[in-house]
Amino acid sequence: MRRRDHNIFANATSLLICGLLAGVVVAAAAFPAVAMSGLAAKAGGETFAALPSELKVASTPQVSRIFASDNKTQIAVFYDEFRSEVPLKDISQNMQDAIVAAEDHEFFKHNGVDLKGVARAIVSNNSGKSQQGASTLTMQYVRMSLAYSGQTAQEVVDATKDTPKRKITEMKYAMQVEKELTKGQILEHYLNQAPFGNGSYGVSAAAQVYFKKKPKDLSVAESALLASMVKAPTAFNPTTASGYPQALDRRNYVVDDMLELGYVTPDEAAKAKKTKISRTVQHVGNGCVSVKTNSWGFFCDYFYRWWLSQDAFGATTYDRERRLKGGGYRIETSLDIKAQNAARENILDHIKDTNKNALLLAGIQPGTGKVRALAANRKFKLDDPDKPQNKMSSDPSKAKKKIRGTYPNTTNPLLSGGGDITGYQAGSVFKMFTMVAALENGYPLAYSINAPAKYISKYIIAPGPSTCNGKYYCPSNASASEAGIFNMWTGFGASVNTYFVPLQERVGAEKVVDVAKRFGVQFRAKDDANFAATEQAAHQWGAFTLGVSSSTPLDMANAYATLAGDGMYCAPTPVEQITTMSGDKLDVGKPNCRRATSPDVARAALDAARCPVGDSAQLGNCKGRTAPQAHGEIKHPIYGKTGTTDHDKTAALIIGSSSLTVAGYLVNPDYQNHSDRMSHDIVNPAVWDTMADYMEGKPKVQFKTPGSKKISEGDQRYIPDVTCASIESARARIEGAGFTATVGQDVESDCPKGTAAGTNPGNRTIKGGFVSIEVSKGKEEEKKDNKPGDKPSDKPGPKPPGGR
Repeated sequence: MRRRDHNIFANATSLLICGLLAGVVVAAAAFPAVAMSGLAAKAGGETFAALPSELKVASTPQVSRIFASDNKTQIAVFYDEFRSEVPLKDISQNMQDAIVAAEDHEFFKHNGVDLKGVARAIVSNNSGKSQQGASTLTMQYVRMSLAYSGQTAQEVVDATKDTPKRKITEMKYAMQVEKELTKGQILEHYLNQAPFGNGSYGVSAAAQVYFKKKPKDLSVAESALLASMVKAPTAFNPTTASGYPQALDRRNYVVDDMLELGYVTPDEAAKAKKTKISRTVQHVGNGCVSVKTNSWGFFCDYFYRWWLSQDAFGATTYDRERRLKGGGYRIETSLDIKAQNAARENILDHIKDTNKNALLLAGIQPGTGKVRALAANRKFKLDDPDKPQNKMSSDPSKAKKKIRGTYPNTTNPLLSGGGDITGYQAGSVFKMFTMVAALENGYPLAYSINAPAKYISKYIIAPGPSTCNGKYYCPSNASASEAGIFNMWTGFGASVNTYFVPLQERVGAEKVVDVAKRFGVQFRAKDDANFAATEQAAHQWGAFTLGVSSSTPLDMANAYATLAGDGMYCAPTPVEQITTMSGDKLDVGKPNCRRATSPDVARAALDAARCPVGDSAQLGNCKGRTAPQAHGEIKHPIYGKTGTTDHDKTAALIIGSSSLTVAGYLVNPDYQNHSDRMSHDIVNPAVWDTMADYMEGKPKVQFKTPGSKKISEGDQRYIPDVTCASIESARARIEGAGFTATVGQDVESDCPKGTAAGTNPGNRTIKGGFVSIEVSKGKEEEKKDNKPGDKPSDKPGPKPPGGR
């Protein structure tokens, strides 16, 4: 039994046209419609002569595969048609024989057109018997090539429509193809193009879908089944109730033909016909929702969005998507499996996928922009609307409308932004931009400011909780103890708001915003974009240094990586190497870096950024650390910063080394105006444990220092010794030396009570800087209840706060 999805010829007339054009002479008595066929043959002959002699062959769509940075671990595949072309030597002889037996017994004898087959089809179709076609394998290859080379929908239809014109076209091209290609080449092209059903195109894909093997390993029975399906993949589909018996009959018919042609022995044929056909197939997942490991989905999605943004792959997103899903690329991505898995595991150690709050970790390599990890406590999948798992949105207005939240399932770009995701306020991690701007404008790391408990700025804002004197922005610190004289090391280490707001004021907020732009902050939120649009608007953005602008973990990981990259900002890229089907290596996705700040500024800022995370500065002294455990856990030179927004609505920690920077955000992506308090006890250990896991076994690399001390120390002057002098005298001497004197805290000393015990700083400081006079409260008498032999308790005190 032979069957096709479509009858090749509509009537005997069309067959006669082809017969005449091919030189077939058949008795007129056999054809009742011969009177009409003469005119049709003449018209067909003219069409035949007018056709180009060379077949335009377009490449068929092939699957693109993306791999991790080891270039071995497959992450996902993208395709419009699941196909991977293979050379004939990698296709089993069984398969080659089976397709000839099924489709074209005379394949190795004819010149592209089977004259006997044409005559046989004419007689059979006009005798009332089953309809037969006369297409050779070469003609079928021509038909598929014409369809794939069609530039318009109509051209594709014309290439496959059952008309005399199409058959004439196929015959002429087939004869030309036979002159240009060997039989082996034609067979190879055919087997790589043919559809085999169940989403598989080409024999390599079919072997994987139906048998989970490579085409070189196909048996006689397997080859016969695949060969039997090209005529009618839908009708002969063994996975359907109606298709299974037809597939079995058709398979056995092909085996009999293989025996008839001498391709198999009787024993081999009998064995093949006894082989059971599976009713199931392995459908190959397509795109990021079908990644090999679900937690890799967010990275895969970032790659996909990145690809669609690249002009090199087409003028429109549609063109770019077609290139990805049909170009047959091998793409080695930047995903580091060790970093990615560590991030995911450390997230789950602290928070579940079902939690409405999202712990987001992004890792990037300094100096290249290569994205190494994107992980979250979410399943990367679309929530099934028929059987939803997601809870109602935590946003009350959405919950009233029965809109579900994004937990535990989502495909939103939570870590990288895009679409409706504009980012999240991350708090004091933005102070780094103010420090860089200050260094660029001549303020050294040692620049000191007397930071009050509450600072009355000159920024004019609308009335609110941070307003004082009617209209001015007046920030305060997380703790009243954070008042006093600070420089960039100590101010950044302790995250002193009332140090950084006046510092930004002196530098100019517009310059701080400009640094953030140069370091890659995107300003996706409309209000943020309006502030950042002009210098005039940015100049009044008083709270910018405290991180009120939305950002993503990937944005900020890369911004901090710019410091370790010696001031070079490298656009984030998910790619190591893209290779075409022909083996050409593309430059698209290679590191794209530009200078964002000078090496000395980057190195100086990084030195101060070692203070918050428990490391030691090389150029100055740290005082106050908001994530002091980090360095002890990672055991490598590191830098970074914590961040917290008002009422702890978000919590963030960024830690960087010479080889990786990780940013962690704890947020509610569905409702940022929530009432929960985000805990650094969740985000901090997830970040430093991820860094520790990644850095384990790697050499310790110390950070570079600036070439000049001036950027760290500035113009240093010695502070007069005022020990035991009166406060009035001490103030006069200090101010006489060109410093600004303030009276600081009371301390124990050997000086008389009420006199100057010393200064802070104690030896020298920047010219014109603040000097705090420490007031002696006298030497405290030993407590009478201290008994001889008493020792301090070994019991550890409470843990320091997670961060600010």
